[in-house]
Amino acid sequence: MSVGQAPVLVTGATGRVGRLVVDELLRAGVPVRALSRHPERAALPAAVEVLAGDFTAPESLDAALHGAGATFLVWTAPLATAPAVIERVTREARRIVYLSAPFRTPHPFFQQPNPLRELHARIEELLAATRSPLTFLRPGMFASNAVHWWAPQLREGDVVRWPYAGVETAPVDERDVAAVAALALRDDSAAANDLVLTGPESLSHAEQVRAIGDATGRPLRLEELTPDEFRREVAASWPPAAREMLLAAWGASAGHHAYVTSSVRDVTGRPARPFAQWAADHASAFARARS
Repeated sequence: MSVGQAPVLVTGATGRVGRLVVDELLRAGVPVRALSRHPERAALPAAVEVLAGDFTAPESLDAALHGAGATFLVWTAPLATAPAVIERVTREARRIVYLSAPFRTPHPFFQQPNPLRELHARIEELLAATRSPLTFLRPGMFASNAVHWWAPQLREGDVVRWPYAGVETAPVDERDVAAVAALALRDDSAAANDLVLTGPESLSHAEQVRAIGDATGRPLRLEELTPDEFRREVAASWPPAAREMLLAAWGASAGHHAYVTSSVRDVTGRPARPFAQWAADHASAFARARS
C-alpha cells in the first residue's frame, strides 16, 4: 500500500544516510519532513519541512510526528528516553523504517560484543513490542568509512598504514542504503521486514586501497600494522571503544570471506554499487593536499 501524500518524517536527516534518504524521497515526489535539534543549521532543500525535536525530550517530537505517513528512525540519543520516544513514534507513524545494524547476522565480523550492538537490540525490542509495521535495515560496513579512515593519509602520500590487510568486508554504498530505505518508506510492500544490506563483493582492505588507487590514478599500497601499532597510531584521534570494536571484528573475521547479500538488488531491482564505482565517484576525497 502506498504511503500517498502524507509526509515522511526523516530523523537523522543531516547524517550520511538520512540526508540521502531525503534526496531519494524528494526525487520520488514524496513530501518530506525532517526532525532536527537545530533546524536553523539543517541546511536541507527548501522543499523539506524542518521541525525541531530532540529524542531526549519526547514531548518535543509531537509536532513533527503528527500526520506523518511513515518515519525513518535513526537513534541518536542515550537509551533512557527510548520507551517514551518509541511510544510516540509508533502511535503516529503508519510505518517505521529503522536504521539498525547486522548484529543478528551469523558471521564473525558482526558477532563481537560492543555497546552499539546492545543499543540496537534494545531499540528493536521496544519497536517489536508495539506490533507496528516495521522494516529493520542492517547495513554492513559503509563504503564512506574509507574517507574517514584513509583519506587523511592519502592526502599526504600513497601509503595507507592499517591493520589486517587481508581481512575482507563488503562495503555498501550509502546511496544504496538510502534507496532501499526510501522504497520501504514509500510503499509497505517494497521491502521485507529485516534486510541485511551489503555491497556486491567481498574485498580485503588491501584490495579496497588498490581500488581507490585505480580511481585516483595513483599507485597506492597498504602497509600492514599490528593491532598494537595501530592502537598507538590512532591513540590521539580515535575513541578507544570504536578502535577496539573494529579490531575485535577484524580479528575475528580473519580467514573468512565477507558476508554478502542480494538485498539491494531484491528491493530496488538493480545491483548494489561495487566499491570501485563508489571510489570513482568519490575520488576527489582522496586527492593529495596541495603544498
